[in-house]
Amino acid sequence: MKQFIIFVKKEFYHVFRDSKTLLLLFGMPIAQIILFGFALTNEIKNADIVICDYANDIASHRIIDKLEVSKSFQIQKQNLSHHEIENAFKTGKVKLAIIFPSNFNNDLQHANKAQVQIIADASDLNTASTLTNYASSIVMDYQRELLKDKSLPLQINTDVRMIYNPELKGVFNFVPGVMALVLLLVCVLMTSVSIVREKETGTMEVLLVSPLNPLLVIISKAVPYFFLSIINLTVILILSTTLMGMPINGSLPLLYFESSLLIICALALGLLISNITDSQQAAMLISLMGMLLPVMMFTGFMFPLENMPQPLKIIANAIPSKWYYIIMKSIMIKGLGFSAIWKETLILMGMTLLLLIISVKKFKTRLQ
Repeated sequence: MKQFIIFVKKEFYHVFRDSKTLLLLFGMPIAQIILFGFALTNEIKNADIVICDYANDIASHRIIDKLEVSKSFQIQKQNLSHHEIENAFKTGKVKLAIIFPSNFNNDLQHANKAQVQIIADASDLNTASTLTNYASSIVMDYQRELLKDKSLPLQINTDVRMIYNPELKGVFNFVPGVMALVLLLVCVLMTSVSIVREKETGTMEVLLVSPLNPLLVIISKAVPYFFLSIINLTVILILSTTLMGMPINGSLPLLYFESSLLIICALALGLLISNITDSQQAAMLISLMGMLLPVMMFTGFMFPLENMPQPLKIIANAIPSKWYYIIMKSIMIKGLGFSAIWKETLILMGMTLLLLIISVKKFKTRLQ
């Protein structure tokens, strides 16, 4: 055990001496959490819109005031004509136009109905759909204010509640996904590259003929990355809660336990990659390209798995980050305990155990 601890210390020294490794280990997670949290979000803020107000009455002014207060819109110009609106869309300067017809307030007061035209640039379909929903919600909100003092026949009111994420913040979706992405990429990449580096420099022979068992040598190389990944996880949680308002409603020890499972799974996968590669470039290519795309596509935080065909859903079940993502959302957002995530935990535990067994079986104690 004393020899094992000495090997672990050696690997810690090696990590801290290598500035590139430290940059990958701590720089990449921080950059990704900030990038996904602030830049890559499905929320739309400060979208440029224009307004054509033919009515110019109290009702249209009230709705325009609500649009100005909303963080989703940035009103560029008002009282434009249809021709000017068309030119604004052609130049790509605006994403949405709202047109109030004449006698808008008069129609509301006497005919109990009025019409607002919303025109969106559907060259970006998702943005257009989201912005039209935002604008429609604001108009409906004003309509509900008017209906407080009126009783219309056959009136149907819809009460919509968004549980767990009432403000519809995109960070609630991205942070658990980024945690899965960062932990998998960093652990797989660091473990595979560190072992292959020993092969390239010719020091692996020295390690394998040392008095310590060869498997313990490999484990000693993985142990530092396990603890450094826990530090990475802590940094991500601190950034998420302080900068982005991400809640942690569930048990923190349970969160760390589940994260440790994914880290061990990733370390085992990194060991497996190191067994089939002989160069750092090949290990990095397989680790980055082989893990980045599957994690981003099949985890569920960027592309809904429900929309995928059945064969892709089956492939997604083999990706550990999918189950970790479900677990993290349940713990952090919903505040659930182990009783709600035991199935996903068992699946993740089974994957970890399987990868460990395969990695140990495939590990070569003799170099050619």
